[in-house]
Parts: sequence; structure tokens; C-alpha cells
Amino acid sequence: MRAIGRLQSYGFLLGVDEETGTVTVASANAEHYLGRTLRDESDRLGWILDHASAVDPVRAEVDGKTVEVIVHRGTSPLLVECEFVVDDLEYARTAAVGAIERVAAVDDIDELPLVAAREIKAITGFDRVMFYDFHADGHGQIVADEREPDMVPYFGLHFPASDIPSQARALYVEKRSRVIADTDDPGVDVLTLLPEERPVDLGPTELRASSPHHLVFMRNMGQAATLSLSLVEDGKLVGLITCAHRTPRRLPVLLRRALEVLAAQVTAQRTLLQRVRTLQRRIDTQERLSGVLAALFERADAGEALTTGEHTLLDIVPADGVVVRLSGEVHTVGLVPPPASLFRAVGLLGDGRHAVEALPLQHPEAAAAIPGIAGLLVVPLDRDDVIVFVRNEVVQTVEWLGDQRPENREHALSPRRSFSAWSESVAGHSLPWGTHAQDAFEFGDRLRSALASREQAELALRDPLTGLYNRRFLEQLLSTMSAEDYDTTSVIFLDVDDFKGINDTHGHATGDTVLRVLAQRLRGSVRDEDRVIRLGGDEFLIVCAETDVAEARGIAERALATVARPIRAEGETLSVRVSGGLVTGGTDIVTSADAAMYRAKKAGGGRISL
Repeated sequence: MRAIGRLQSYGFLLGVDEETGTVTVASANAEHYLGRTLRDESDRLGWILDHASAVDPVRAEVDGKTVEVIVHRGTSPLLVECEFVVDDLEYARTAAVGAIERVAAVDDIDELPLVAAREIKAITGFDRVMFYDFHADGHGQIVADEREPDMVPYFGLHFPASDIPSQARALYVEKRSRVIADTDDPGVDVLTLLPEERPVDLGPTELRASSPHHLVFMRNMGQAATLSLSLVEDGKLVGLITCAHRTPRRLPVLLRRALEVLAAQVTAQRTLLQRVRTLQRRIDTQERLSGVLAALFERADAGEALTTGEHTLLDIVPADGVVVRLSGEVHTVGLVPPPASLFRAVGLLGDGRHAVEALPLQHPEAAAAIPGIAGLLVVPLDRDDVIVFVRNEVVQTVEWLGDQRPENREHALSPRRSFSAWSESVAGHSLPWGTHAQDAFEFGDRLRSALASREQAELALRDPLTGLYNRRFLEQLLSTMSAEDYDTTSVIFLDVDDFKGINDTHGHATGDTVLRVLAQRLRGSVRDEDRVIRLGGDEFLIVCAETDVAEARGIAERALATVARPIRAEGETLSVRVSGGLVTGGTDIVTSADAAMYRAKKAGGGRISL
């Protein structure tokens, strides 16, 4: 017979051809059954083979010894395991039911691992129970560590992904609990009469022995026995609960089954609590995004709206600073490198979105342009428009489970000798962007839509010939003003003197040029907060908030002086005069200013009337 693997020796295994009942595979300590026909050997074992799917495990007597029989349906040959029952291992199985109820009552995702580890330690009596979480890169972290008082604490320590290689993770997904009863157990061979092309998979079995490498790993950690419970979500191993003992220790099958149910409950509950936390965070994120976007429609300058005021881009992503470039204008908030240097570094990253957390290590050429910056979050908008969040380098300390350097190993592939906490300083990194990167990218998508909507709305409020605000804008502006606003607002109503003569003499193309030049000059003659509006034809309006008559008259005279300069249009030089009416205060302010403008025309034009 050939050996195909090894089992732990606290039980034995048989592989049975289901059609004939003949033993074709057996562990070396099951000689009594080799070559026998199980259905003819014992009515009890025959019943077990027929009914084991409904009853797991089934108790039986073998040579005067009590065993718990586990039948693995769906295997070929049919694998039957027998674990010898030891009286002093008859732990109270009902304890797991109460633990499941107490775990189910936990509503804090950070507390759940601590409660689960505490409950499992109380049930099993193991010296230590650890709860492992796996990070996205495969490395793990101990997030709960219930232990005896004299044991070294491992809470919070990290361990490399190589401690649990991919093939081991696959086995943990397939088999939800794994027992190593004694790391010094030499184990027994599994023998087979099957031809070589009929491999036997021992993965589902309870007794399957671990690799010598893993046993050395355990002994180096001072562990003589372990029980590991898999935390599996959507077919992926997301964590482990590992019970460890300093002396050999076993648990009965039924208790292991109950602990598997408890582990499944913990996984399901963590998934639910994580979804609740994600939903709460999502609501908070949407509020922050909406707060920043709201300012976009309240301010004339989009860049200023994003970087000044109550809500800024730093409300979306915590960073040391942020730079935004919109339509060639650059705005910043927080501490940032010179924008020219920053954009040069961003250009070296290439097009598209980027979330870089180790710029000096990943893109040294870009890092050279902006010393001290290790994190870049690049959110492209449109053409040259972009938002760049920056984070400074932060030297981080990672606490590892054992010294990760080669000196702590016999050779490159051997396990670590010591598992004392080992600190490693990691330079060249910023704090991780995490979920904030997705927040920034989502904001970029929403900002593009908002800017497009803002542009459309702006176009609807603009005069297509001059680019000035139009009559619709004036109506909206007046509708939002209170009585107090009217009291401190001045309106200057302007009308070109004899504009009809310009059109009749020089043509409408010249007239349009005159109107565009006048609009440009009027915009340049007023304050930033003043609004210049083309009502239609050759009529213009200047709305000046928070002014008295003297201030408004100064603005009006400056506007008239500016437009009075000769205008070059269609190869000709024209002299244009404008009449204006000025009114401060009153709810009928526009009509009153219009009447004052007509008084200026009757007085000869080219002047301002009050």
C-alpha cells in the first residue's frame, strides 16, 4: 500500500467504496479494518453509513472503546473518521448556546471580537484565544487577545500574509474548524489500495495533520495545541479565531460544531454591523459633499466657493492641504507646495485618478518636485481642471508579531524563532487615504455635473451678445431682496443717446460692436460686488448693494467717463454718449431710476440725473 498523507493519532480513518463496502483507504492505526467489508462487520457501523447525514457525529464501540464517527458524504471513496472519546473531555456543550445569545446582543463592531474571544475562552478553557482580522494586502492583525495573566500580550500586533499562505487559506474556507491536538504528535500514515490516478483529498477531514513547518511555527510560539475557527464572508477568509494552549488539548466534535456555529454568527453579525457603519458613514459623506456643493451655487467664483467659507474641500477629505485648478485659475486651502511644482509632479503620475500614499517610494521623480509630500490624491475634472489633495510624510510605527528580519529565522523559509513584539518604523508614507479616496472621486463626478449645471444656469441668465447679466437675472435678484436690502441698494439706469442713429448710419454690425465695447467698459468701471445688466436694446443697469447716494454717484460718473471714450468699430471711430438715472432706496427702485434717466436725456443727455 502507498502512503498519501498523515493524520493526527487521536483517531483513525477509513475510506470505503460505497458500492461494495470495501475498505480501500485507511490510516495505519486502523489495521483491524483493513481488507474488511464494513456492512458485514457490524450492524451498528452499517447503520452509521446509512444514517450519518442526519446524525453527526454518531457514537459507536470499536474494540471496547467509544468513538465518535464522522462520515464525509460526497467524498470518493467515502471517508469515515473515528475519534476516540476521552471522558475528561466531555465539556458542557450547552455553554455555546448562551455564548451565541450574548454575542448576538453586541451592537458595537469594535467590541464584538473582544466579546467573542472572551466567550470562546470561557467555553473551551484554552490558555489564549485570539481574533485575527485580515487587511486588503493579506497581512493580519490581532484585534482581540484573551489570555492567561502570565502570557505575553499580542493585542494589536500585525503578522505578515506569509504566516497563512494561500493554500492554507483555501483549506480554512473549505473546513470551518481546524484542530491540532498535540504539536509533538508524530501522526500516522494514510495508506491506500487505490491506483495513483485516484488521489484522495483529506482536506475535509477532522484528523488531517498539519505541515511540519506549521508545527515548528506553533512550538516556537509556545503552543502545544490549537483550535482555529474560520470567519468566511462571501467565500473569502476575512479572519480567524485561534484558540491556543500550552499543553496538548482536545475538544469533542459536538463542541467544535457548536463553536463553528458561533463563528458563523460572529461573521454574520460583523458583516451586518459593518454595513450599518458604512451606511452611517455614507450619510455623513453625502451631507459633507452636499455642503461643499451648495456653496458652489452661492458664490460667483467656483474656485473660491470650494476653498473658502464654512465648507471647503478639506471637509470632504482630511488632508494637509488641497489645490484646485478651474478654468486656469488656481485656488488653495491649507498647507500646500508651490502649485507649479505640484502640478509638475502630478503630470509625472500620468493621466487619470491617483491615490498615492508612498510618493517617494513609488514615484521618486515626482517626489523630487515636492519634497516632504508623500500622499497625493488626484481628482481630474475636465481638460486641465483638477483637484489635488496633499498629505505630508508621516513616519509610522508598525508593531509586528515577532521580528521580521532574516536574523530571526534559521533560513528564509523557516518560521520565526521568536514572537516577541517587534517595532518597525516605516518612512516615505503618508497616512492612508482609505475610503476618503472614493469620497474624493465621487465628489469629482458630482462637481463635474454641478459645474455643467451651473454653466447652463449661468447661460440662461446671460445676454448672449455682451455676456452681461440679463433681465431674468435682474428679476431673480430683486425677488431675493428684503426691504432692508432695498434701503441700501442703488440702481444706475443707462441708455445710449441716439443709438438708433448709429445703427441707421453705420449698420447693425457696428451697433453690436458698440454694445459689446460698452458692456466691457462698464464691467471694468464698477466694483467686484456690483452687477452690470443689459435689459435689452441699448439699455443697461448697474445694481450697487450697500451704497449711499454719494458712493453710487461716484460709480455712475466713473461709468459715464469710461464709456465716453471714442470707440473703434468696423474701421471707424465713434463718439458715444450715455444718459443715466440714479436712485438709492425704495422698492420701486428700477422704475424710479428709469424715470431719472429720461430726465437726463431731456436735459441734453450725456449726464446723470437723480
